[in-house]
Amino acid sequence: MKKILFIFTALLMGLQGMAITAGDIVAHLKDSIAPDARTAVWDVKVAQMGKNVTLSGKVTTQAQADAIVTTLKRNNLNVMKNSITVLEKSQPADKQWGLVCLSVASLRTQGKHSAEMATQLVMGSPVRVLAQDGDWLRVQGPDDYISYIPDSSVKLMGEDQLNRWKQARRFIVIVYDSRLVETPGSDATVSDLVLGDLLEAVGEQGEWLQLATPDGRKGWVEKSDVEEFSTWAQQKFDVAQIEKTARRMMGSGYLWGGTSTKVTDCSGLTKISYFSNAIILQRDASQQALTGLKIDTSKGWNKLQTGDLLFFGNAKTGRVTHVGLYLRDGNYIHCSGRVKINSLDPANATYLYSPLSASRIAGRVGTRGITAVKDHPWYFKINK
Repeated sequence: MKKILFIFTALLMGLQGMAITAGDIVAHLKDSIAPDARTAVWDVKVAQMGKNVTLSGKVTTQAQADAIVTTLKRNNLNVMKNSITVLEKSQPADKQWGLVCLSVASLRTQGKHSAEMATQLVMGSPVRVLAQDGDWLRVQGPDDYISYIPDSSVKLMGEDQLNRWKQARRFIVIVYDSRLVETPGSDATVSDLVLGDLLEAVGEQGEWLQLATPDGRKGWVEKSDVEEFSTWAQQKFDVAQIEKTARRMMGSGYLWGGTSTKVTDCSGLTKISYFSNAIILQRDASQQALTGLKIDTSKGWNKLQTGDLLFFGNAKTGRVTHVGLYLRDGNYIHCSGRVKINSLDPANATYLYSPLSASRIAGRVGTRGITAVKDHPWYFKINK
């Protein structure tokens, strides 16, 4: 909220002395605090008669709705009627949050199975529920990405239940894949598991832990396949871990919208790799390109470090359509057709693309679009 207050204070200063309408103010606010439709719903309609204003439509958060009203009032405009729906509060109190119940859930751009896949979320990922349409939920994930998921893939809950979960003893899968089985050492599977899946602790027996999925299914997993979540989330930046995860995906096929070790797309690969080091990146390559510290690649790759993100696309328009993870010696790993390694050196037989830009994540965790899991309020109760 402090960030939004700063933005619209700066906006007011920039608009002073100009003859502006309520519509102008709302449009400027949208550009400032909700410019990306992938991460924010902003469908605000404004009617103005003199100094009187009527508002309707939808926004994602209460902070966005408050920013509109406050900015209008500070411009001496009277909000006579405010019918803006705040989506984060639009659902019943016991259904405003949810946890993904499947090892990997596929989310889509619309509420139907035939729609384009947008992203994936792994088990235990918290989501904010913005709307329900039949058997589909419109949700926002921890990276702020908004998409649709079948309601059967989510355990719905209220804020009190979510807070209890945040403080529960939880374990995260740290291997490429695993299984939750009915009894220690058995072949009877309760659920498959992938890197990043998050489950609650129930009990233990020797080298086995009994864990529960968000929807209450219980089973056993080998202790070596998981780590206590509170410990895992405290890990320091480790580029070796990030590289290890990316290399473990070598040869995996490409799937648009894939964001898991089962199958991935280009930005999904970088997200998975960084998430193994407890860092949440933005969903799409074009979003990731706006984060981190920009690295000058105009004179080659000598300034690049392992773990830097390389962005590719249309050199004329600057539009980013692809991302890879820099390794060393001019080589990078990416998912294009499959996960593979290519060279930035045009003289090399494995040369494929030249980057438009590069960004460094190291040293930038905590800045816009790069979030440490330990600092994310959806995973942990953050004391302010």
